[in-house]
Amino acid sequence: MKKILIITDCTIGEHLVERAIEAYSKDNLYYVIQMKERSYENAGPDRFKFFTFDPTSRYKLSNVLKMEFVQIMLVMSSRADAVNTLENIRADKPSVRVIMLDQWDLKIDDPNTLTIDVNDQLSARLIDYLPNVPVIAQNVGLGEGEVMEVLVPFGSAYVYRHVGAIEQSQWRIAGIYRDQRLILPTERTLIHPNDLLLLVGEPDVLISIYRSFKRELGHFPAPYGSSIYLFFDMDVDRAEDIVPMLRKTLYVQERLRRKLYIRVTNPGDLDVLREIKAMRSSDVEVMIDYDRRGEVYLLSNDKRHVHAGFIIVSRKLFGIDAVRKVLYDLKVPVLKMASGQMHNVKRAVMLLSESEDVEKITTTMFDMASQMEWMIELLEYQQDDNSFKEQVEQYYQNLSAIFSQSVSIRKSTDNPLRMLKKEERFVQCIPFSETVMQRPVLTLFSTDLQGLSFHLDHFHQLFIPVL
Repeated sequence: MKKILIITDCTIGEHLVERAIEAYSKDNLYYVIQMKERSYENAGPDRFKFFTFDPTSRYKLSNVLKMEFVQIMLVMSSRADAVNTLENIRADKPSVRVIMLDQWDLKIDDPNTLTIDVNDQLSARLIDYLPNVPVIAQNVGLGEGEVMEVLVPFGSAYVYRHVGAIEQSQWRIAGIYRDQRLILPTERTLIHPNDLLLLVGEPDVLISIYRSFKRELGHFPAPYGSSIYLFFDMDVDRAEDIVPMLRKTLYVQERLRRKLYIRVTNPGDLDVLREIKAMRSSDVEVMIDYDRRGEVYLLSNDKRHVHAGFIIVSRKLFGIDAVRKVLYDLKVPVLKMASGQMHNVKRAVMLLSESEDVEKITTTMFDMASQMEWMIELLEYQQDDNSFKEQVEQYYQNLSAIFSQSVSIRKSTDNPLRMLKKEERFVQCIPFSETVMQRPVLTLFSTDLQGLSFHLDHFHQLFIPVL
């Protein structure tokens, strides 16, 4: 649950607490500091904790601030008390997000403090009632909810994603507000924590998108899509390999709790087909291509039709250049499933390299690892210059704290590819970059560890798109 601290000594703050009680959210836990004791109806002790003391007391406030809060609401009636309390907060929590009611035109030079000017808010609301005056934001368009703002929380699955990596059907990210300025996003624009996004689209769709932005990890394959897609080519995949791969995929589906679509092309073995068809249920749909339309056509069309956000193929299929090319172009995560079991996999492993791509696949790796209950392990091949890798390590440690996901870093002077060949029970996470598209023979002399991933071809490998 997200811990939110409300500090107040006035009627506005009391109304805020009452509204928080009415706006039930099982994901929020509120701590309220008041100058005078006041009871609230329907404030359940499982969601609201009350303290009565003067927040300008550094000693008393520090005891409460020993807890980790995602946000602090500061609503005070006195200018001196408000400023003093903010200083006390910053002494213990220099980077926590603070929302501060401003009745005095304060000049707060703090990127993590957002001041809400009372006079501006009231005048902006009143001006809506004046004739012949254009309305800004809240009543633009049809006024049916087709324009929406959403604040991206730290734990959102969309943090550190590129705008182009988010499927936007019937809606668009039209603008991003960051550090008091408007950014018109491109496909390469990266979403940061605390970004305020301006969304435009169908009202019903935006409600769903708003909820997905507010959700934390645990919703993979969003935002790439909503379903799991398993692809078999019975001219390529051996009959004796298909059923075990199907069972492993069902285990993955059980963990991810998403609908599974099974596409079979070039159907052959009747016994295997019967077993695949027997898997049909409300959560599993089987689609058989009797027209031999080919992998490239089916993958491209099915991705759009079933809203696939996670594709699973065999190592044989992934080894075909044309298949690998279309998978790369689809820009969704691909699990190349090997012969090993899935239920006993314990680690998601990534090799640190000099490429910046390792940072760009982080959120997806964290999200899937959290649902599959994998520990994340980074392998670093120690060399003379490790400055870039040290930055990446710090980046991952920061995200580990944000997402509450265990991360370990293993450093060695031995070649990590040789180390992993001797190990088991892991999935290798690899940026799905141009390097992966090259034929293995062309990467033999590469110094990029990601480009040498074919050496671990007999292990499960998760290819995550890089934009």
